[in-house]
Amino acid sequence: MSSQKILIVTGLSGAGITTSLKILEDMGYETIDGVPLSLITQLVGKPAPLAIGVDIRTRGFGVEPLLEELDQLKETNNLDLSLVFMDCDDEIIERRYVETRHRHPLADERPVSDGIRHERQILSPLLERSNLVIDTTNMAIKDCKRILQGNFALNDQKSLSIFVTSFSFKKGIPREADLVFDVRFLRNPYYDTNLRPLNGQDDAVGDYIEKDEGFKGFMENLENLIAPLLPRYSAEGKSYLTIAIGCTGGQHRSVYIARKLCNWLNETGENAQLQHRELTKSSH
Repeated sequence: MSSQKILIVTGLSGAGITTSLKILEDMGYETIDGVPLSLITQLVGKPAPLAIGVDIRTRGFGVEPLLEELDQLKETNNLDLSLVFMDCDDEIIERRYVETRHRHPLADERPVSDGIRHERQILSPLLERSNLVIDTTNMAIKDCKRILQGNFALNDQKSLSIFVTSFSFKKGIPREADLVFDVRFLRNPYYDTNLRPLNGQDDAVGDYIEKDEGFKGFMENLENLIAPLLPRYSAEGKSYLTIAIGCTGGQHRSVYIARKLCNWLNETGENAQLQHRELTKSSH
């Protein structure tokens, strides 16, 4: 008998719980938002995969009762249970509340920022227990969909899905990254006035980077490091891996190395996708 897949989706109000449930519904999950904690166990045992939204607005919500429910569910046979936590920077959540003119459920008559801080403090034990944290701070809906599909797709494909992204350290490390590599040691095309307007997708930039005496050895070591890790991740049941390549501005070096790495992964038979987080932004 196959295990029933159940996702408990929780997190900060305004961080994307409802959006995630809609994505999961499109993926084939039966979704329920705001179900009282006392009813969660009654939903277990049905054949359909289930995604349940639970947050501070849920009737009877409490962190300890929810953790107790999760512990009980984990003891149930034929159950594949995951806790997904939706997170976001406080400033972005506050902006979302201000723009929609909604009141934060914990703010009462206080500023929205007070409610957000209080909620984050309350939910910290759930964040620590979560199987997956999705930070929607700088995330488009399509990227949230990609992460959910990579981790919780309902098809029978057992291969590891790999996502390679370039990024700027000035803009922050992608919070969903499993492996992070810093390529700021390579010489920077930004300081060549002819290459500055280009990016790592241009051949001239790639040629410039490859002339760095450290490039070849780095790529060989990177491939030799990653290759033996992939089957180990798969053996541990991990279905989705994010590899982040960073440089100063996310325009040149990280873009080119991410391209090279993604191409190599696909050439070796892996299922790898590529994104350049900062490519449309003006930074250096």
